[in-house]
Amino acid sequence: MELKQEIERRRTFAIISHPDAGKTTLTEKLLLFGGAIHVAGAVKSNKIKRGATSDFMEIERQRGISVATSVMGFEYGDVKINILDTPGHEDFAEDTYRTLTAVDSVIIVIDGAKGVETQTRKLMEVCRMRNTPVMVFVNKLDRPCKDPFDLLDEIERELKIQVRPLAWPISTGPTFKGVYDLYADRLSLFFAEDRQTAEGQTLDIKLDDPAIDEYINPFTQHLRDDLELVEGVYPPFELDSYRKGEVAPVFFGSALNNFGVRELLDCFVRIAPSPGKSHTLQRDVSPYEEKLTGFVFKIHANMDPNHR
Repeated sequence: MELKQEIERRRTFAIISHPDAGKTTLTEKLLLFGGAIHVAGAVKSNKIKRGATSDFMEIERQRGISVATSVMGFEYGDVKINILDTPGHEDFAEDTYRTLTAVDSVIIVIDGAKGVETQTRKLMEVCRMRNTPVMVFVNKLDRPCKDPFDLLDEIERELKIQVRPLAWPISTGPTFKGVYDLYADRLSLFFAEDRQTAEGQTLDIKLDDPAIDEYINPFTQHLRDDLELVEGVYPPFELDSYRKGEVAPVFFGSALNNFGVRELLDCFVRIAPSPGKSHTLQRDVSPYEEKLTGFVFKIHANMDPNHR
């Protein structure tokens, strides 16, 4: 494959959040859909092949948090995806700040019940300084959450960025049914007895199909009303605005239960940027230069030989 094609098929991004928003769980489910792992829990138990390792240091196992950035790669269709799973805890924020200089885009994970939290604001400031394209995944919709419109207002106010929902939740908490994919214009419900795997039947059905009542009743009319309001309030999604870091596409779901993750991933591979020019003090560095260039953002000492 030619260098240009190889560069253009790459998507390198970081997942950032406040601690306990579900960042590592989302990372795991993206790896699950990408085929890098085959059962949920492998990320934390280390039953995972080399190149897809997260949360492996002793302090991370003890405290249940990500401390050092882990780089995980997998193929999804004809796209090569590199995920940088970053620390959420503020004690280790420096590692995250360095990582954000090495990525082409970012996914921010927000707890649907807690909304935007302190560390999320700080990390967004770094993204804004670099005009890094940002996507937002509102997580934990399987628990009682804030109203989706209130959450969107909070994201715009606290993160100082315009938002555009590209998915919409059908209820929250115990009655959470799934999400409507606005980008692909279809309802996606994940049917699987074991939601720890990516197997199961995904139902795709349009909003105007009468059969939709069979799956999301009694929330059908509420969903239609919400989506009509979304289309009336928010401008159409523009790819350029997203890639300039001016607009953040927003997705809703439950990473733990696999709801909304595939919609996020399918949209991400279509709209997220491939490697572009890196701005340095001396000059702009192009990914298409003949000489090898790179940015060292992480050095490990005293690693477990199994993770080298």
